[in-house]
Amino acid sequence: MNTLAKKRLKSIYAHTILILASILFLVPFVWMVSTSFKPITQVFTFPPEFLPRPFQWENYIEATKYIPFWTYTWNTAVITGLSTLGVVLSCPLVAYSFAKLRWRGRNALFAITIGVMMIPTQVTMIPLFLLFNQLGWVGTNLPLIVPAFFGVPFSIFLLRQFFKGLPDTLREAAKIDGASEWRIYWQIMFPLAKPAVLAVALFQFMAAWTDFLGPLIYLTDEAAYTLSLGLQQFQNQQGSQWHMMMAVSTLMTLPIIVLFFFMQKTFIRGITFTGIKG
Repeated sequence: MNTLAKKRLKSIYAHTILILASILFLVPFVWMVSTSFKPITQVFTFPPEFLPRPFQWENYIEATKYIPFWTYTWNTAVITGLSTLGVVLSCPLVAYSFAKLRWRGRNALFAITIGVMMIPTQVTMIPLFLLFNQLGWVGTNLPLIVPAFFGVPFSIFLLRQFFKGLPDTLREAAKIDGASEWRIYWQIMFPLAKPAVLAVALFQFMAAWTDFLGPLIYLTDEAAYTLSLGLQQFQNQQGSQWHMMMAVSTLMTLPIIVLFFFMQKTFIRGITFTGIKG
């Protein structure tokens, strides 16, 4: 067997494994969407039936009536949008300083940033709650939004790797032309980092959109609930209505799927380029 045939055989094996793995991961999602259109009598039939008989489109209408779904969607969108904006504004700036600027204590502070990534959320949960309670923020959206404007360690790490991969000659040429460090960042480096920044923004969007623990801890007014809390509320009130619960879950998942579908090329480029240079 020649080299070309071996490469083709390896490619076939790799694609076969990837296709089988993708099917395995898609089955729960397909079942969720399928169940959202089923009548309640067909949900637990055995063997499982993926094709609803008949399609009940009204499941979605009825499901949004049990809880203030659109209010919760707006609350989630506000928190997600502002926290994503905070990450986009803060993390690239900090990452750029770690990657390109020379200042005393840079390496030590970056080591602390990496160390923060290793601290479990449960360790900082109570101190943060006490801090936000002293500030009078408990019961508001602020604990879910403001921390993002001070940077997310994982996002800073990814963006630093990207900035380190950009040639220093760009900065040097801009400095020769008289550009300030701030102008170099905003007009040269930040636009070049667009794939990585969008990848980080997508990570933050998914984390904030699906966050359950944060809203559960800090939100006390039912009118300020997010979709994740609304889904739990729906389960508590209508736990036996699985077809409607799957309809609400599908609606909650849809924005993430649509966003990733339109941004997948940029997302993959950003993740790939962050590992070019250590």
